[in-house]
Amino acid sequence: MDQYDFDALKARVAELEDKIKFLYLRLNIEYMEGDPTQAVNAKVRELLQRGNKIEAIKIYREAYNVGLAEAKHAIDSIEQGI
Repeated sequence: MDQYDFDALKARVAELEDKIKFLYLRLNIEYMEGDPTQAVNAKVRELLQRGNKIEAIKIYREAYNVGLAEAKHAIDSIEQGI
């Protein structure tokens, strides 16, 4: 790979990064570094500590695309661990 190919590749990566940023803004999604499940789990734990179990279930359902019963079971398990 010569310098021209390298520069073309860098330009393409920059273009793709711009498109991804646009999509995040357009879809109103907040970008999170690392594992997004950690952020969801932290939010769920915070809600449970504040006594807002219903909101925790809602957040869990949306994040993991599960049904109400499965989300409630997961939240109950998390709550027991807190």
